[in-house]
Amino acid sequence: MTTELRVLDPAAWDDWYGVLEFAFGGVPEAAEERELWQELTEHERSVGVWDGDRCVGTAGAFTFRLTVPGGAAVPAAGVTMVSVAGTHRRRGILTSMMRRQLDDVRSWGEPLAVLTASEPEIYGRFGYGVATHAVRAAIDTTRVRLAVPEGTDEVALRVVTPAEALAAVEAVYARLVPGRPGMLERRPGWERLALIDPPDQREGAGPRRFVLAERDGGVVGYAQYAIRPKWSWAGPEGSVVAHQLAGLDPVAEAALWRFLCSVDLTSRVEFHSRPVDDGWQHLVSDVRRCEPTLREGLFVRLVDVGEALAARTYQAPVDVVFEVEDAFCPWNEGRWRLTGDAKGGVCVRTEDAADLALSVRELGSAYLGGVSLLSLAAAGRVRELREGALVEASVAFGSPVAPWLPHGF
Repeated sequence: MTTELRVLDPAAWDDWYGVLEFAFGGVPEAAEERELWQELTEHERSVGVWDGDRCVGTAGAFTFRLTVPGGAAVPAAGVTMVSVAGTHRRRGILTSMMRRQLDDVRSWGEPLAVLTASEPEIYGRFGYGVATHAVRAAIDTTRVRLAVPEGTDEVALRVVTPAEALAAVEAVYARLVPGRPGMLERRPGWERLALIDPPDQREGAGPRRFVLAERDGGVVGYAQYAIRPKWSWAGPEGSVVAHQLAGLDPVAEAALWRFLCSVDLTSRVEFHSRPVDDGWQHLVSDVRRCEPTLREGLFVRLVDVGEALAARTYQAPVDVVFEVEDAFCPWNEGRWRLTGDAKGGVCVRTEDAADLALSVRELGSAYLGGVSLLSLAAAGRVRELREGALVEASVAFGSPVAPWLPHGF
């Protein structure tokens, strides 16, 4: 049986996307959701594998700019919609798509590729490393109290529909993007994701709404939420499901958290993805009652080691030589000297003796400053060849703000 890998023809999108839907459970998406993904698909950056007239593999790449330490927005290919038909496993189809994709990303001049993984163990062999984490929690509002900062009462709140909130939400989001590594600049069309709310995906909750935080005539924050009603013999036990929350300052965020924690007829606030350094943890009276759990978020892959490491800044002066292993993208293999500080960095080929040895996967994990090289070394994934180099590099690669991906793709 022979297969052919080729760039996605827009006319074949329905068949191509159908393979993806089937791979992710076979439940058809709502028409509005499917239509949006069709519009967002960049056909020239997507590939499919075909067995005769049947599509058996899919992979795409969105055009993104990713915030890195220092605030720069770096071109990054957002790897997405990856699937292989169950009838065609163990034939090298996934490897062939990853090979073609990374070759393409390199030819496009984009130093990074990023993705979120449905199954995290898949992508390490292609050089992707976990670079961000997110916290999931549920605040028990019957037992947990909030201590909000001074000025919170001066923030006015207004509940509106997603369509009414869209422009203000995008303006706030755009102002926040440079301040946190891992955030994505939103390209035209992506704002419409906030409008997608199929009833069959609400898990018992009502329609989504936005609450805008306003001060001095301007919007300073927003939260998107829905209410999942529940009643017992003792009374109401509903939940507030917080899908998004963002503020331009701590007071605006505190006002939004207080609103969500005081919605009538509810006893908990659930959220599935917040930064690991998020302020809510210090507003609550008992974080233990919130049952926080951690999971991985964004995977990062350095497609061009030199360009990628030169694109960010470093929180302490660093001068280190890496011995990089990268069997899947051999153009990255060898020794690289990185010199940098808070103003920027330079990373070039060198013949000098190596100070640290690691694979491109570890560089991807450490790239946004959320995973320390020291912790990777503790797992045996980074080797120190010059005494002191590990601490020097680990401190320099850190970020004062935890990296975080606010939404999937």
